[in-house]
This record gives sequence, structure tokens and C-alpha cells, in this order.
Amino acid sequence: MKKGDYLNLILRSDKTIFTLKEIILLWREENTDAARVRLNYYVKNGDLYRIRKGIYAKNKGYNKSELATRIFTPAYISFETVLAREGLIFQFQTALTVASYLTRNVSIDGQTYSYRRIKDTILTNPIGVNQENSLSIATKERAFLDALYNHSDYYFDNLRPLNWDLVFSILPLYRNKKMNRRARELSQL
Repeated sequence: MKKGDYLNLILRSDKTIFTLKEIILLWREENTDAARVRLNYYVKNGDLYRIRKGIYAKNKGYNKSELATRIFTPAYISFETVLAREGLIFQFQTALTVASYLTRNVSIDGQTYSYRRIKDTILTNPIGVNQENSLSIATKERAFLDALYNHSDYYFDNLRPLNWDLVFSILPLYRNKKMNRRARELSQL
């Protein structure tokens, strides 16, 4: 590959966020140190933006939702972010809430990312998780169930947008009797 082609491969991509591993695969680079040196050069020249160690963006206008699913993987956007967007809760949300293998809050460039732990068997199951432009986002039904999974007494402002057939088709994934009872109670409201 020619010298200028490395940066062009990144800039031509539809993605706005790249991990070091993804860049190494994209460049077909066998030497990790050489890739790091090249990336440091691009960051120093302002061609790329380093968000945090091992995570890069084309510029500061990167997609924050895309970053949310790349800081800790596997992960998908869920909970209050989806519930508010879909009209199930009315509270204003500033943090991006993400289902992940750990619980942690991370702040980057003025945005808070709130990661909530979900059991691995649930986290890695694609039922109710849509892939949109290199993003993984829960459907409103999956976000509803994720919220119930983390807090059985979670309060929802509006349950009308839910497709209860989808809710009950996803529900067995959680293997939780208390959650089953609570979902059935809420469906009767």
C-alpha cells in the first residue's frame, strides 16, 4: 500500500469511529507498532482525532452513538436512550445509555456514556437489536425488557407504543419469572 493510501482508507469509510484493531485489519498491517506510529503521525498532523487510547475518529464531529457501542464491546444502545426516543418515558436524557458486559460511566468530549451490565447470554443475542449504519440499537420492546431486567419496579410513562406480541416473543431470552410476571401486569394496563 502506498503512503497516502492508509489515511484515505479511513477517510473514505462510512464509519466515523475506528478502533486500533479495526484500523490494523483495514490496513492489512502485520506490525502493530508501525500502525501506532502511523496513527500518531496522523493525529499530530490533525488528519485524525484520538478520542481515547485505541479509539480514533475522522474528526471531532464523530457520531457519539457510534462511539457508545465501541468503547466497550459487545454493546448496544438501549434503556433510557431508546425509551425516551420512542416515547415510553418523558424525562429528558442527556447520557447515552448502553447495554454492556460491565457497569460504568464514561465522559468524553462533554458526553456521558452510561453502561449497564446485562448477562452475556442476553447481551450477545441479536433478537430485538437492530443494526443501523454500524450501530447496534435496541428496539423499543427490547429496551423495555432491558429496563425491567435491571429494575423490576421501573416506571414507564407511556406503554401504548409497545408491540406486546414482540415483547412476549423476546421475554423468554431473560429467563426471569419475576420479570415475566411484571411484563404481564404491565400489558394489562
